Amino acid sequence: MSSKNVLSQLTFIKRVAKRAQYEALEFSLETRGVLVRNTSHANPADPEYLVTVHDGIPIACECPADDRYEGACKHRVGVAIRTPLLQAATDHSLVADGGIQIENEPENHAEDSDTNQPADCYCDRLSGFPCWSCVRSGRRDLPEE
Repeated sequence: MSSKNVLSQLTFIKRVAKRAQYEALEFSLETRGVLVRNTSHANPADPEYLVTVHDGIPIACECPADDRYEGACKHRVGVAIRTPLLQAATDHSLVADGGIQIENEPENHAEDSDTNQPADCYCDRLSGFPCWSCVRSGRRDLPEE
């Protein structure tokens, strides 16, 4: 699902959309969702909230604004507009929830000259998109939009 389609599933005001774009948000994939840290604050660890992604849509955030106001908060919109992050979170949550997981064992890459490639790499099955093992190890980056 493209970010445009995901955004059509969310209700939010223009101010929230702008803040989701210009504030210095950092993201980390967690088992339960995407941890969003706002490094625009003096103490970035304080405003850190978990965004829950279900079926490719950021459905909830632990921040007070998501609970208090109508519509999605800047953290949910921030995840939604970053398509590679949203895709990785969706794939990660499917595996963490016991849903879809790649059945085949990763191929043995002994003949591969790239010695930094993780043993559980499955990039060759993702049509050019990096697997989570390669992203996590720093071997490959998530593509830009």
